[in-house]
Amino acid sequence: MILIKELTTIEEMELVQQLEYKVWGISPIPTHQTFTAVKNGGIIVGAFDAEQLVGFSYGFAGMKNGKSYLCSHMLGIDDAYRSQQIGERLKLVQRDIAIQKGYDLMTWTYDPLETRNGFLNLSKLNGICDTYIENCYGEMQDGFNKGLPTDRFEVHWHLTSNYVVNKHQPLAQEPISLGDIITDEQGLPAIQLIALGHYDAQSYSLPVPQDFQKLKGQNNTLAMHWRLTTRKIFQKLFAAGYVAVRIEKLSQWNQYIFVQKATLALEEA
Repeated sequence: MILIKELTTIEEMELVQQLEYKVWGISPIPTHQTFTAVKNGGIIVGAFDAEQLVGFSYGFAGMKNGKSYLCSHMLGIDDAYRSQQIGERLKLVQRDIAIQKGYDLMTWTYDPLETRNGFLNLSKLNGICDTYIENCYGEMQDGFNKGLPTDRFEVHWHLTSNYVVNKHQPLAQEPISLGDIITDEQGLPAIQLIALGHYDAQSYSLPVPQDFQKLKGQNNTLAMHWRLTTRKIFQKLFAAGYVAVRIEKLSQWNQYIFVQKATLALEEA
């Protein structure tokens, strides 16, 4: 049985360090930083299998344009415990604690081509995204990021909104596709964009790979093509007032769904 709880002690911060290194193989965040963060509005929640920490989510207090929010910076799951809904449970407990502390907004970033993360963030948690950050963290050398620009979606999770509380499903009937999947000479999926003069439809869709890490391992040049090509279309959609609201899983690929931000129930429930 997996237990989810808030982490508040130096000893628990040290467990987080150990799991950070196991998941990403990089130098972990110093405990003096994480411990100070949780004493000043930050939140770390951990998932335990008996005494073993198998997952965590770490966030610190943020402020922008006079608005405070929780910046949820890292979420890591032990490889042996993936696909057990631990990530979703961690975020939901983090949300409950954030609301208790007075937050109504949580933000975090993820690679838009990592659709496992996207499905959790958008389809399951009802986060939204209308912000695209090019090469957000610069050149990173860990296995997940090495070799490509670290482009990121910035997710906004409106914790107390109707959209989140009532699990609102945006109206997106028959979205207009903005790209076609074509197969290259290796049998790998490539994308061909469908050019549009302007954006005014109710909803749009864009196909993306089911397993971007596998694709990158097979052909890094093709992975770079996906990065740069989808970057353009994401930025155009966001500039036109659309937001990414969910990922749909299809038989051979996945697809993002976009709707106009003004149609969402982002007011407080």
